Amino acid sequence: MTFPDMQSKSAKLYERAKHVLPWGSSRQAAFFKPYPIYAAFGNGSRVTDVDGVERIDYVCNYSALMHGHCHPKIVEALREQAGKLLSIALPTEAEVRLAEIVCERMPGIERIRFCNSGTEGVMFTIKAARAYTNRPMIAKVEGAYHGSDDTASISTYPMPDSWGDPDAPDSVPPAGTTQHCAEDVTVIPMNDAEAARRIISEHRDQLAAVLIDPMVKNLGYEQATPEFVGAIREETSKHGILLIFDEVYSFRLGYNGAQGALGINPDLTAMGKIIGGGLPVGAVGGSAAIMDELFDQRTKPRLEHSGTFNANPMTMAAGAAAMHLLTREEFDRVAALGDRARSGLAEAVKISGAKATVRGTTSVIALFHAAADQEMHNYRDIMTVLAQDPGMMERSYKFFVHMLNNGVLMTPYGFMLLSTAMNESDIDVMLEAALSGLRALKETAAA
Repeated sequence: MTFPDMQSKSAKLYERAKHVLPWGSSRQAAFFKPYPIYAAFGNGSRVTDVDGVERIDYVCNYSALMHGHCHPKIVEALREQAGKLLSIALPTEAEVRLAEIVCERMPGIERIRFCNSGTEGVMFTIKAARAYTNRPMIAKVEGAYHGSDDTASISTYPMPDSWGDPDAPDSVPPAGTTQHCAEDVTVIPMNDAEAARRIISEHRDQLAAVLIDPMVKNLGYEQATPEFVGAIREETSKHGILLIFDEVYSFRLGYNGAQGALGINPDLTAMGKIIGGGLPVGAVGGSAAIMDELFDQRTKPRLEHSGTFNANPMTMAAGAAAMHLLTREEFDRVAALGDRARSGLAEAVKISGAKATVRGTTSVIALFHAAADQEMHNYRDIMTVLAQDPGMMERSYKFFVHMLNNGVLMTPYGFMLLSTAMNESDIDVMLEAALSGLRALKETAAA
């Protein structure tokens, strides 16, 4: 079956969904035109849709499925837990097990509390920083996505008519967020160490924390440089400001997360995705000194943090199983697959002569349909490229559809993520499909 097919089961399900869901979906990232493909079941690296078409899943639920679909050990852990408790207003040993694993793995985390999404994890790190420092402001990188919390969503997608000076970006609220909220956020250009020092110093008496993602998906998986992170760490330490790492995605940067790879410990860390074993999860972790002071149960805690499904036993059981499976050897094996995938894609770009560039690291891959010599290191670079090449997004979508029709599920914007369920043959299939897709794009451009 070729996508799109308006007689397909997916197309008909979408028509049905539009009667009860606005635009037929609860999740913007899972939607694409003219209709999204509806999943039926998954196994290992493969997912099968409701029309019976099987594809290699290179989306991995945007990083949450580190071990692919229905890993037997995760399913076994869930089956065992489901026979005991689904949810409960009491702690469980499963929570303790997962907490022990994460604290052992992440250098900057000595204590951790769980919630139910990466958005919540980021939200609670921000609230924790404000409660700990008694200061109102947060600094974040322009264009960095940290979920849908009001504070974290400031200047995620600012437009040129509102983003201000490149050396001192304006704080731009998205629709539904007030300008008052934006006043509590200051914005830093990505990987500009001197601008970061200056902006942090200017707001030092008001800043509770600087929030950074060491690998920004919205910026084409641009990695924070050691100089940038080092400058922020020095300035925050100097002025009593907390440093927050958003490791919801960047946990893929190293076996010990981005903080292990960079050799810099944040004061607080937001986590999610991988640590839930495929179930909804989020977390806020940090040093014992900060976390114990914030959540001291001997008195009224300085920060309220509750939730009906926080540390629910099903997620905790799946998360513990998933983290046990993610050994250093498996992490390195999948990172090696990522190296091969990126080099193979770069070769495909060269052979085809298509306008494209390859980015990413470890198990993270991106193929952007822009010339390799174009600067794309911060949000404004990317917006400039898009403005200068309005056909870029159309090429990206055509390539996405080609990959769908050749057995590969990726994101419409060029992102791919690997899982431990993948092997060399999965990479072979993807590279063969990519080469034919890039050649088709080149031929269309020449016509």
